[in-house]
Amino acid sequence: MKLGMNTAIMEKKSLEEVIALAASLGLESLETACWPVGKADRRYAGVTHIDVECLDEEEIERINIMLREKKITIDSLSYSPNPLTEDEKLREAYFSHIKKVISAAEKLGVKCIDTFIGKNHKVSIEENMELFRTYWPEIIQYAEEKNVVVTFENCPMYFTKDEWPGGKNLAVSPKIWRQMFEIIDSPNFGMTYDPSHLAWQRMDYIKPIYEFKDKIFNVHIKDTKFYQEKYDDVGYFAHPLEYHAPKIPGYGDIEWGKVISALSDVGFSGSAFIEIEDRAFENSQEDMERAVAVSTNYMRQFL
Repeated sequence: MKLGMNTAIMEKKSLEEVIALAASLGLESLETACWPVGKADRRYAGVTHIDVECLDEEEIERINIMLREKKITIDSLSYSPNPLTEDEKLREAYFSHIKKVISAAEKLGVKCIDTFIGKNHKVSIEENMELFRTYWPEIIQYAEEKNVVVTFENCPMYFTKDEWPGGKNLAVSPKIWRQMFEIIDSPNFGMTYDPSHLAWQRMDYIKPIYEFKDKIFNVHIKDTKFYQEKYDDVGYFAHPLEYHAPKIPGYGDIEWGKVISALSDVGFSGSAFIEIEDRAFENSQEDMERAVAVSTNYMRQFL
């Protein structure tokens, strides 16, 4: 099991600077943001540390030299839009870029790409499952041809008013994961497991590690703080950020020793990527770097 970081929090740094930072902290791997160049419509999106539109042989060699010099690997490329959006033009654009990220992974020799399944949040789970059945098999077939694994994150993408009702990502629960893996039974389709998204929903975040051990290719290390007093005030139907907050590991409610123990039990050998989304560490670039350093130090007691 490698300890690494997701690069999205380092939007203002170049890939070379991110690699240097990660290496200086003793991290071993990166999940590298590969959004199209341009401004995104939500936080932690729109970050481009590898521009897959311009990935020629010269750029590939430059990246590989940097990685070799710092003794670090890129183990996942990250791009997480909402490819099941009701907007057909956006849907086509999102899937097109996902294919480009898959192709870039093949060229770079990166095993995985991480993304969202997406969701039309205005229709039912059952209708979204049919959308999944319609659009995703072709993408996974493309990944099979490129010998790349597509992993989805189990983030509900339900935090604020614009994501109501129910969020913009289908892959939120073990029941839904089972259905998706029945529809697409492929060794090139798996998940990047993030226990925090189960924890704030008050779900068991250890048990799924055992059930889905063969489908977990990478892990996101992100904590969450659930505020019972706020929940008591606003209730189940409130927007989730009214009663919980993403935190760096050790600052929230997750028992990371139990998570790593379970991953160890099932023989997990992928990367555990620190993913920073803690607003308490966003006042400056120095704060963001400190968040990665504190998270690394905390997780080293388990890894």
